[in-house]
Amino acid sequence: MIAILIFLGVLIVFFLYLTGVYNSLVALRNHVKNAWSQIDVQLKRRHDLIPNLVETAKGYLKHERETLEAVIQARNQAVHHLNQVNQGSAFTPGQAQKAMQSESILTGALSKLMVVMEQYPELKANQNMIQVSEELTSTENRIGFARQAFNDATTQYNIRTESFPDLILARLFKFDGLPLWELEDKTQRQVPKVSFSS
Repeated sequence: MIAILIFLGVLIVFFLYLTGVYNSLVALRNHVKNAWSQIDVQLKRRHDLIPNLVETAKGYLKHERETLEAVIQARNQAVHHLNQVNQGSAFTPGQAQKAMQSESILTGALSKLMVVMEQYPELKANQNMIQVSEELTSTENRIGFARQAFNDATTQYNIRTESFPDLILARLFKFDGLPLWELEDKTQRQVPKVSFSS
């Protein structure tokens, strides 16, 4: 009788441990999703600003059509991949990675556009361009802070899913590791310069 009670006690403790690990993995995954949604809000704001930026620049940059088209194409790809992440019922590493890569390409295209725009003093003095550039700069800063929060939450989640013995339960219930938001191109480590003051 005592042996049965001890066995039942061990089973209960084991079940409670597994429940605690599972619940903490769910909580960590939800922190990552929340951090992603904060990035999502800022990226959508960025995506909304880009057409205004391009439209304002279009009149001045008649000979830079290729640069403008590259920005629009990169923006459209970024919007597409961001929508794929947000439409899925699960936040998957593959979807997140594609969204991060397309945002990296968009950042590169924006940087090239900013370099070209610096060569046009009339454009730099345009009131609409000044306003859009200030909003874009503010948004880029918010994206940077949101990326940091996402990477912090993802790191905590990944540590838990890769630590023994929790990794056994994580693999059993498909708590896959998630990618950090890292910049692939070292030239993108700086926020695109969007200052148009003379």
